[in-house]
Amino acid sequence: MKEDKQAMDTNSSADHVDEYLQMLGNEDAREVRYYSQEQPFSSEEMTRLVNEERLNKLLAQSDAFLRSFNDGIKDFENDNKDP
Repeated sequence: MKEDKQAMDTNSSADHVDEYLQMLGNEDAREVRYYSQEQPFSSEEMTRLVNEERLNKLLAQSDAFLRSFNDGIKDFENDNKDP
């Protein structure tokens, strides 16, 4: 009797795992379908959507950050070369 209950529990767990895996597969397929339907922006749409002034400010900030970062690495490398 106890073995029958364990067998039923095992089957039940296995069924749940199988259902869950099938659900994951369906979600992956749904996600692939969703992203495959995306349309790229045309150059006209991008021009209309992008704030060019703000974009240029952000690019200047990132350039300044990268320059300071590279200078810091060079200083660190030079400090480690001295005995």
